[in-house]
Amino acid sequence: MSEKPGRYQRSSNGLIGAMIVTLLAIGAFVLVRSLTRADLEVEREPVDFAAAAEAARGAGFDVIAPAELPAGWIATAVDLQQTDPPLWGISALTDKDTFVGLRQEEESVSDLVELNIDEDAAEGAPLELDSVVGSTWQTWTDEGGDTGYAIEYGDETVLVYGSASAADLQEFITLLER
Repeated sequence: MSEKPGRYQRSSNGLIGAMIVTLLAIGAFVLVRSLTRADLEVEREPVDFAAAAEAARGAGFDVIAPAELPAGWIATAVDLQQTDPPLWGISALTDKDTFVGLRQEEESVSDLVELNIDEDAAEGAPLELDSVVGSTWQTWTDEGGDTGYAIEYGDETVLVYGSASAADLQEFITLLER
């Protein structure tokens, strides 16, 4: 028997045609999906930073945190690393959806500023603001609009920073407690 098995004839034109049909199907799906879907708005779930702060204090960590946030603000994350040395942080959104962060750890001011604000952050005039951790805060800004206030607290540095307005960051500082 000298019969050859049937083979599908392949050509570059057939390949190009199949790719065009596939792309048209994907484009139609994307178009239908965009027309039938309402705008998706994701709401952040608030975290209970106050309970985390109390638990950390109960475990012997001297963490700095506000008792509560201003109306309309929500805490979005808490970072507690029980390493040696420990690390503490809070992330929050203001009522204007701008970011406020707090970091407390045994790092130098310049290291925390470089890590959380910008490598090229510029130091400004000191800020005199009463708080439980001190009254003279170093001021830092970057070209992107972020601002930060840092103070040394014992062997640690406390940094309040973010894209929020200077007034919002300063209000956050006045709410800090030990």
